[in-house]
Amino acid sequence: MEPRDPELKKELDATLQARRELGAEYESALIESFLEKIEQRLDSTTDRRVRRRLAEQQMVVARGARSPGPAEGFGERFGFGVISLILAIPLSTIAAVQTGFKGLVVCWLGIVAVNTVHAARQWPWRPRGRRETSDWEN
Repeated sequence: MEPRDPELKKELDATLQARRELGAEYESALIESFLEKIEQRLDSTTDRRVRRRLAEQQMVVARGARSPGPAEGFGERFGFGVISLILAIPLSTIAAVQTGFKGLVVCWLGIVAVNTVHAARQWPWRPRGRRETSDWEN
């Protein structure tokens, strides 16, 4: 089996050779040195991957496509529903106190309409408009 990183293999061979020549009293220092080299290699690989992923996301955003991620999924719909229900409590109270039962009905029809419009954005059969991204994504 061929090593994935020939340079790291050379470093390991050199560390083992130094261990043989210097003896057991330098073993911990040699091991620490080798582990530090591995850590540096991992850090550089991770940095390179993160930079590549960020560049890919910036390219997607620059092209005007939707930003990748699960933001449009269940979480967004659930959050919107919870917020609308929380806001419905004071709105219902105000409507019922000011105008009675008719105002309460109108208030809840408005809440249902807002949630329906929000949910309609997710429907696959809706006609596609010129703009598919929301203003919140910019």
